[in-house]
Amino acid sequence: MDLTVVTYVIYLLVSIGLTVWVARTLSRNGRVFIGDVLQGNEKLADAVNQLLVVGFYLVNIGFVTLYLRSNEEIDTARGLFEALSVKLGVVLLVLGVMHLGNVWVLNKMRRRGVMERQQTPPVAPQGWTVPTGA
Repeated sequence: MDLTVVTYVIYLLVSIGLTVWVARTLSRNGRVFIGDVLQGNEKLADAVNQLLVVGFYLVNIGFVTLYLRSNEEIDTARGLFEALSVKLGVVLLVLGVMHLGNVWVLNKMRRRGVMERQQTPPVAPQGWTVPTGA
């Protein structure tokens, strides 16, 4: 079998495996942030979390498949490892950037929710008082 095809197969297996692992980690741990932002609405938190996971899969697996092609012929084991290291390194960097982006957005959403809750008065106004003086 051609080593280029072997490189493609290894690249796809490892890249998609890493994508699934990162997506599951984000989903499991990000749900806490989303639940906090949505003030305990569990059904909505689950739905938003699932939509974020689907988007993460689409973007990352789309990138992995677009980045599959190699312009050089791989005919040695050394060439196979060098090609894989470059391709997997780029995929890991993209996954890392996507992960940091997701964490940043979730944290931003959480902070906004906390600030909105702090601005809400704990008790509704119960009436008016007449100003004294003047």
